[in-house]
Amino acid sequence: MSFVNFDPAELAKFQALADRWWDPRSEFRPLHEINPLRLEWIDGLSALKGRKVLDVGCGGGILAESMARKGADVLGIDLADKPLKVAALHAQASGATVAYQAISAEALANGCEARFDIVTCMEMLEHVPSPDAVIEACARMTKPGGWVFFSTINRTPWARLIAIFGAEQVLRILPRGTHDYRKLIRPDELKRAAGRVGLELRDQRGLGYNPLTRNFRLHRSLSVGYLLAMQKT
Repeated sequence: MSFVNFDPAELAKFQALADRWWDPRSEFRPLHEINPLRLEWIDGLSALKGRKVLDVGCGGGILAESMARKGADVLGIDLADKPLKVAALHAQASGATVAYQAISAEALANGCEARFDIVTCMEMLEHVPSPDAVIEACARMTKPGGWVFFSTINRTPWARLIAIFGAEQVLRILPRGTHDYRKLIRPDELKRAAGRVGLELRDQRGLGYNPLTRNFRLHRSLSVGYLLAMQKT
């Protein structure tokens, strides 16, 4: 039997929460709040208008739909079918033009080599058994000179304190059990994996959260959440 790169328990988490994906007061509030930050960062580095874009692990479509509103031709993919249905219904109701497909990045890459100008893979790598396989698939599907954007969480004691204990157990801005510390990825690990498949670092940003103002921001420290912008050579 061929290897399928997903964890059934991780998939079940997001299936169970599908109907709350677009509620900004739900468990997905952090995604709604960080979306403008990551959207403008992506658009600032590689203008989205007129670009062919793939959003890997799109979930309920928060980022995919916002990129489409910037003028991109967007395909969102995920293995969780319930969030995909929510994404499609929301796009239909809002008038956004986004295509969605229930497929893995690895499977799609078999017929989509060098097809996309931009590939995004946000808050997804820490939830799969083999992040390197997803990174390789993202690189294969990107055109030469195209961009790949990743975001994930660093594997540091500080990240364990802030992103897991603080966010999940104290502030409860994320459901308990959202992240497994052992699956978190250090920036140097992600950069090495990306470098092996022809991706070069162009920019990196840390994601910070102020519990007093309840605001997220991008900064230069990669000690907790972070985003990497890579370009295919």
